[in-house]
Amino acid sequence: MKRSEWDKAVVIALGSNLKGAFGTTRELLEAALARFADEGLVVRERSSWWHSAAWPDPDEPPFVNGVVLVETDLDPHETLAALHRIERGFGRDRSRRNAPRTLDLDLIAHGRGVFEEGGLIVPHPRAAERLFVMGPLAEIAPTWRHPVTGERADRLAERCQVGLDARPLASAR
Repeated sequence: MKRSEWDKAVVIALGSNLKGAFGTTRELLEAALARFADEGLVVRERSSWWHSAAWPDPDEPPFVNGVVLVETDLDPHETLAALHRIERGFGRDRSRRNAPRTLDLDLIAHGRGVFEEGGLIVPHPRAAERLFVMGPLAEIAPTWRHPVTGERADRLAERCQVGLDARPLASAR
């Protein structure tokens, strides 16, 4: 992507450690991606699926994660609302923080925007610390720059402190 295209790129992280009604968590994530367009989120780039131990409790089921770059006319609050609708459609239960979940969709960045309003913080305040986010992002957009620090995704991935076991799954997608 050209530098000017980053001004509009919306970065979304996906994760799952419960397969729900699907055969595998990967199948669930693929089905969730298929719903993005219905919510006005057009996937332009996607990473391979990555595997990692659950965080912060590695005794929970392991995660499959990935990152997508989407185009949308939705503002950040509308984007987050769309992500929450998709999560609910896949049985997401928000009973407790960091509980195992069928689907976790995080708004990592909305263009170059930086703000905190109504419970929404953009860019995501902890994404740059997590290899299961920065690794997949660096795979598809190594030159993406963090809206606050200006650091590139590939450099951030090298310095992550959380999820250091995260690795791409054998088959790319």
